[in-house]
Parts: sequence; structure tokens; C-alpha cells
Amino acid sequence: MNNQPSETPSTVKKWLIAMRPWALPASTMPVIFGTSLAVVVGEVRLNIFDFTLAILGMVLLHSGANMLSDVFDFHRGLDQRVTPVSGALVRGWISKRETVTGAAVLFLLGTAIGLWLAFRTTPLLLVIGGVGVVIGLFYTGLKYHALGDLAVFLNFGILGSLGAWIVQVHDFSWVPVIWTVPMAMLVSAILHANNWRDAPSDRERRVYTVAGRLGDRGSLLYYAVLIFGPLLYVAALMLLPRAAGVRGPMLPWTFLLCLLALPNAVKLWGRAVRRHAPRRPMDFIILDGATSRHNLLFGLLCTAAVWFQHIMNWS
Repeated sequence: MNNQPSETPSTVKKWLIAMRPWALPASTMPVIFGTSLAVVVGEVRLNIFDFTLAILGMVLLHSGANMLSDVFDFHRGLDQRVTPVSGALVRGWISKRETVTGAAVLFLLGTAIGLWLAFRTTPLLLVIGGVGVVIGLFYTGLKYHALGDLAVFLNFGILGSLGAWIVQVHDFSWVPVIWTVPMAMLVSAILHANNWRDAPSDRERRVYTVAGRLGDRGSLLYYAVLIFGPLLYVAALMLLPRAAGVRGPMLPWTFLLCLLALPNAVKLWGRAVRRHAPRRPMDFIILDGATSRHNLLFGLLCTAAVWFQHIMNWS
């Protein structure tokens, strides 16, 4: 199918669209959060240079994974229809060969930054970064076999935050792992919303994502877990350790800020429930984009909670 538009955009715009910048907050927010945890909980001095490199490396690797995924999906016939969040390949702005080349360049640059950070900090970062790069390279195959949700949960959630912590602290900790689980769940919710929309066409081409295996009703329940679960998790990590008198990675009370995301989660749930009769035609089609914005809001609230706790302790 030829999706070539009547007016081809500039080269810069084509490649920016190919990188899908709207999706980048899903991967960069855990880096910001993990860095914040390192400074506040790990009590280290912020290294701005290493933080900037960590953000840049994540952007390059995420963009490369997006482009590589576009190539495989387009080749398999999964992405043939232009949507508001389509990449440049499906729009006919760049070729498959150009997309593969661009993805390879981004992966090489991102990997080079990771190696340099490991050299500057600790070889432990090689393990975290290596796992992340492998998941990114094989992400599409994982997605086709119902492992995509787990892949983004790890890469754009747990590993992103843990890697950012290690860049600053130079050592491993369970704090960024445990505290980033809610954000990682929301990253999985973004992918699930996308796969849920595409489940019928995926099934025709024998691609079975989590959404395809769960079916429509199961996908609705799973989406509820992914968007409301983070709030329940935060509440549990604030209340249960204190109630049990357990010393552990309990969240400070400032994480009550996360409750401000509840109204938006309810709106997303409403979109999902009304998927067959939406109030606006695009409500369900762009549910993934709306979920991405919700993830950004939640991540910002979590990061603000960390810094508010720091300010309260300092004062």
C-alpha cells in the first residue's frame, strides 16, 4: 500500500517522526526518577554530565528500537494504515532500508554511550545495559510471542531506573527496582493499549500479543490492572510496611501526590469501557497516546514526591 503524502516533509521532520518522539517519555521518565532516587535516597551528589549521557543514550536506544519494530511490523503487513501516531515508514516518507540503517546508527550510538558510562562508573552497568540492548534488538520477536509487555516493563521501567541509579551511585540497590514498578506497569499499559487496538489484524497474521491472547474482555480487565494497579501498589508500599512494623523500602507519605493521577486514570478507563461506542471517534484508536501522557503525569508526580521528601528532610 502506498501511503506517500502529496507533500513530503523536510528530512529532519521525516526522521523525527520515524523516531516516534511522542513515545520517549515512557523511557526517559524512569531515568529521571532513578536519578532522583540516587540523589535523595542514595545521598550522592548529582553528576549532571553522566545524567545527560544516560538520558541521551536511552533516547537513542528507544528510538532505534521503535524504528526497528516499524520495519518488522511493516514487512509483516501489520502496519499498513496511517494513524495519527504512525511512523515515517508507513507514511511512505522513508524506505525500509533507510529505516534499518537509521536504527542501526541509533543503536550503535546508544551502545557507545552506555560503554562510555560503564567505563566512567562501574562494569555493573554493562550487565544492565547489555540486557537492555538485547531486549531492544529482539523486541519485535518478543512482542509477537506475547512477551512485549514484559520487555517494555523491564527496559522502559525497571532497567531504566536501575541503570540511572547505578550511573550516579556506582552500585546496585533494590530501591529503584521496587519503587519503579508502578511506572513500569504504566509503560506496559501503553503497549497494551496499542496491541489491543491492533489485535484483530494481528490475529489475521498469526501474531499473538498479550492482548490477542486475552481477547477483548480479558484485555479490558488487564488494562484496568495496569492503570489502577500502580496507585494500589503505591498505597500498599506506604501503608503495609508501617502497619507491620517492617523496616524496608517503604514509600514516604509524599507519594500521596500520586493520587492526583486518579481522575485521569478513571478517564482512561472510561475510554476503554466505551471502546465499541466511543464519545469521539478516535478515543480508543489513540488510547495508547493518552495512556502515554498519563504515564508521564504519574512519573512526574512520583519524581515530585521524591524531591518534596528531600526538601522536607532538608528543612
